[in-house]
Amino acid sequence: MTTATTDAFLGGLVTAIQPATGHHRAGLEAVLLAASVPAEARGRALDLGAGAGIAGFGLAARCQALAVTLVEREAALVDAANASLALAANAGFAARVSVAALDIEAPEPVRLAAGVAREAADLVVTNPPFHDPDAVRASPAQPRAGAHILPAGLDPWFRFAAWALQPGGALVAILAAAMLTDALTALRGRFGGVAVLPVHPRPDMAALRVMLHATKGSRAATTVLPGLVLHGAAGKDFAPEVARLLRGETDLPAIHPAWQRIVAGSF
Repeated sequence: MTTATTDAFLGGLVTAIQPATGHHRAGLEAVLLAASVPAEARGRALDLGAGAGIAGFGLAARCQALAVTLVEREAALVDAANASLALAANAGFAARVSVAALDIEAPEPVRLAAGVAREAADLVVTNPPFHDPDAVRASPAQPRAGAHILPAGLDPWFRFAAWALQPGGALVAILAAAMLTDALTALRGRFGGVAVLPVHPRPDMAALRVMLHATKGSRAATTVLPGLVLHGAAGKDFAPEVARLLRGETDLPAIHPAWQRIVAGSF
């Protein structure tokens, strides 16, 4: 592996090895995904486009009855995830996590050979690349560019999620707010009951991210939830409840009642 760092997430519930340069490094988005479902969630989950695995590791660490498969195409990130699973600090959940070295656009026989089955997952979480290739300058590091730029749009991501989820299974995604229209288009015909949670940096600022919860095969309408605000009106500190979430002391359903009502029916 190239030069790497070893980082703690969720107050030390997860220890993850990440390449120091050349690849996207996990941050707030991965932690929000890891905290997006209640601790009693059970069954099988996929972390789609998992990177070094932080969101999937967090799910496995928090949810003792959940088995998690990381789906990632970049070899360096697959190696990092496997190295993390060998750490003693992660022994409490490592046996419930597997890594599939897989491109989401691979044909079904390749997916099956990698250990990802059709309609076998109860939950898919994903933080897809979040920039339009025509709107930004790509990173000169190809793997890092691939983690930020979405040349084929969101359709392949949600198509894979629909293929992998059992009927009634849940998809949770975090995206740039500017991608919301594209996301709703890509979900149509595959998922329903979409709940949109805007994520605001501060109370007086527009949302820069959105979280989505959607149910495979549902015909329910789309709803927009009250927003999650990360910081107070001034200063750099996270809002107290968000800080507790980042420390692994609580989860998103516990601090956001509207989100809790949405996810309660999924698990």
